[in-house]
Formats: sequence, structure tokens, C-alpha cells
Amino acid sequence: MAQALLDHEQLSCSICLDLLNDPVTIPCGHSYCMGCIKGYWNQDDHTGVYSCPQCRETFTPRPVLRKNTMLAEVVEKLKKTGLQAAPPAHCYTEPGDVACDVCAGIKRKAVKSCLVCLASYCETHLQPHYESPALKKHKLVKATGNLQEKICSHHDKLLEIYCRTDQQFICYLCTIEDHKGHDAVSVATEMTEKQKQLGVTQSKFQQRIQEREKELQDLRQAVQSLKRSAQAAVEDSERIFTELIRSIERRHSEVKELIRDQEKAELSRAEGLLERLEQEIAELRRRDAELEQLSHTEDHIHFLQSSKSLCVPPGPGDLTSTTINPHFSFESVRKCVSELKERLEDVCKGEMSKISQADRAVGIYGCFTETGEPSEARATAAEVETCPLCMEPLQKKQRLICTHAFCAACLEISVETLGLQCPVCPKALRVVGDQPEGEMTWELERLNLLGNSLLINYKIPSGIQTEANPNPGKPFTGIQTTALLPYSPEGQEVLKLLQRAFEQKLVFTVAATNGAADRVVFNDIPHAGVFMQCRESGFLRKVKAALKAKFIK
Repeated sequence: MAQALLDHEQLSCSICLDLLNDPVTIPCGHSYCMGCIKGYWNQDDHTGVYSCPQCRETFTPRPVLRKNTMLAEVVEKLKKTGLQAAPPAHCYTEPGDVACDVCAGIKRKAVKSCLVCLASYCETHLQPHYESPALKKHKLVKATGNLQEKICSHHDKLLEIYCRTDQQFICYLCTIEDHKGHDAVSVATEMTEKQKQLGVTQSKFQQRIQEREKELQDLRQAVQSLKRSAQAAVEDSERIFTELIRSIERRHSEVKELIRDQEKAELSRAEGLLERLEQEIAELRRRDAELEQLSHTEDHIHFLQSSKSLCVPPGPGDLTSTTINPHFSFESVRKCVSELKERLEDVCKGEMSKISQADRAVGIYGCFTETGEPSEARATAAEVETCPLCMEPLQKKQRLICTHAFCAACLEISVETLGLQCPVCPKALRVVGDQPEGEMTWELERLNLLGNSLLINYKIPSGIQTEANPNPGKPFTGIQTTALLPYSPEGQEVLKLLQRAFEQKLVFTVAATNGAADRVVFNDIPHAGVFMQCRESGFLRKVKAALKAKFIK
């Protein structure tokens, strides 16, 4: 079997790596398929010099090829004995592989590329580079399909020099022509230098990653601490409010008990009086009946004897003197309970305000100690002034109506991705400014020969600055001014956009001044003070662009 395998290898074409087909022997003694060697030499017709694919011996002129009948007979015998074997499937090229430049017919996968020959070779055709002393000096690299990119387009030479002056790859001929006198080094030297720089940059990245990971860990710990603290506060508040409700319920029960006791006492007293009154009424009726009966008797002696005792009026001790209050009520009790309710509500409002302020003072964006634990001195999100998207200090701050603030560039990118909604909460995106309260009105102004215009009236009175302004608590000087827009469909469109901008407090701002009181000025939205200015070409386009930058369109 070993001998058969040896015969098979000796009778294979080094170009197609298959058994010889119509074998021919060239002057140097190597044999090839007639079709393979013809195809190989056809590539050298323009030079007139032909070489052996294995030993590189050259021939001029092109040798005449004749079939080697003896080799043909041997190959036929091998075919008949069934010893021909197909090369491994993995030797052939697949999508994405680099093909051997020497193989004719079916291309085999290249394993190396020669930067001197500017060709790629499979394992078989690469052997001369390992065996020939002249070829051993060639530079071999991993097989690549972009060898032409490594060749100078002007001189067809290898790009082995880097020009630092022009920052491009050149060949050695370029150094004496277009790049003469430039700072040029070998590609290997430049690569070594870049690798050093890359190492420094990579170290910075790794350091930054470690810092960010530490910040991430600290922030996660702060979040967990916040959750635990919030849960504990909720549980404590539930317990305290439960105790408060129970206390109120106890006081409620005491008040009801007092009312019922008072009711019971008054009812008992009233029932005693009722009983005595009923008894007195019964006694009076009895005596009245006796008197009535006596008034009808005809016995004079009996009348005189009985009337003496019956006509005696009842004495003070016989009749009860009763004072009754017909409008008795518990109005005083109801009034006291109502006053208690009002005082309790006032207390609750005041305490809720304190609770709300204390709650806003809590923040997870704060200082951390060297151990990573949150310190006592915490800062609120507003004090940190960090963009939630890029986690960097705010640049050209854009504050939304939902109170979230972002960098202008970050917010613009978010709008392209998410649309007109806040990147943090699902509310619609509406930018708000620091413009003080005021009013905006407009009217149609007729200018006869010049045409009509829209006259806008702005009025913002002087006042005290709020937290949104540069110096909260300090006074500012207001403004009363006008602006013009052309009376046209586009002008009316811009008017509506300006009205929206005014509602969102974006048209004016409070400017801090040195010495003098801060004053209200126009923001960065263009306004025309005269009619000809608003009629200038491109004016309305500039206004709409400024409004679009504030997401009003």
C-alpha cells in the first residue's frame, strides 16, 4: 500500500494535484498535465519567458510540448487498479477562502501569501519557497486576498515604508521622489511605535473601565440602600399612621361614649320628670272628676261637707315645677370635633410639606467615601447637573416639562431614535425654559404700499427670580417689546410656532448682569424689529430652524 501511495504521488500533477492527464515532460524533467502546463504558460505569453512551476527554471522560447507515452501508460494502469484517490475536500476553496494563484482548473485553498512574488500558494505550490535558497528569503504571510493593496500604485513595489509626514504607506522608490526628505520609517518600526501608543491608550481605557465599574458598583449599592431605606420608611410610616388612626379611633370612641353618657343622664332625668308629671296629672284629674260629681249632687249638707276638702288648691309641694329646654342639642360637641378636625388637617399639611422637602433632599447621586459607602453629604440630581444619557456634565442644557434635563446633542439623538418623548419617562417631550410669566398678543398691521404684517406684542413685568433663573430670590427688570412677521401663510405658521415657544417659556430668558439688576432679554430665537428685516430672504427659515432646535416644529 505504501508503494502504491508513493507511485500515486509521483504520478500526480503539481498544478492540479491530480493524476497526470495527457502527461508531458518539459526540458527540466518535471511532468505536468498538458492542459495544466499550457494554462500556466499562457499567463507568461506577454513576457516571452516561461518557467517551471516547481524549480522555476526558465525557457526561451516556449518549449514544444509532446505527450509522454510511457507516463500515460503508467497512469492508465493506476486508473485501472483503482488506486487513484481524490485529494481531501478541505483542500479546495470555499466562500471566504483565498485561492492558490498557481492552481489551474479547480483552485485549491492558499495557506500562505508571498509579499515578494505577490501571489498566494497552496501547500503543494508553496514547497519551492521552503526548498529553493532564492525563494527562502521571500516574505511569507498568512494567506490574504488583498495583496494589491500592499503594492504601490505608482511603482508596483511593496509598500514597506511609512511616511509620517504625509501619514501614508509608500515604497522605497517613493522616498526618492514624491516623499524625498520626509520623515519615513519602516512599516515594522511604525507598527512597533503604534503598538506602544495603543498600549498606553488601552491602559487608559482599562483604567477608565475600572473607574466606571467602581462607580457602577457604588451606584448599585446606593440603589439597593435607597430601596431598603425606602421600604423601611414605608413600613415605619404605615406603623405610625396605623397607630395614629387607632389613636383617633380611640378618641372617637371616647367622644361617642361621652355623648351617650350625657344622653343617658339627660334621658334618665327626663324620664323621672315624666313619671312625676303623669302622677300629678292623674291626681288632678281624679280631684276634677270628684268636683264634677259633687257639682251635680242635690244633697246640700253633703255638698257643703265635701267641697271644703275638695276646693283646697294644691300646695307648692304637691305640684312639680319643671323647666324644659325645647332646643337641647350637642352643637357644642359637634363644633369642638369640627375644630379638632381642622386643626389636625392644618398640622398634617404642615408636616406633609416638611416630609416632601425631606424626601426631595434624598438622592443617590452623591459623594462616596474611600470605602465605597455613601457619605453623609449627599447631593440631589439637580445639584449634580449630569445628563442621564451620556452621564457627563450638561452641555447646552435642555429641561423638559417633566423636569428631566439633558444635553442638547444627547436629546437630539434620542429624538431620532425614540421620537418626541422623554428618554427617561414616557411623557411627551416638551422643552421648557426659564422665561418669567408674561403675555403675548398679536394683531394685523396694515402698511399700505409695503403690504400687511403680523405685529407681535410681548409684555413681561419685572419680578423676583425663581429657581429656574440665574439668581433665585433677586429682582429682575421686565421687558415690553414688539416684533414683526410677514402676513403670509408661512408667516402665520411661524406665529403659531412662536406661540407654542412662548407657552413653553423659550422666547425670553433672564440675563445676569454686572452691577445692574438682571433683566429679561430675547433668547436665541431670531426676531425682526422692522418690517424689511422680516421680509429678508431666509429670515423665516432661520426662525423655524431655531424653533426646531428646541423641538418645536
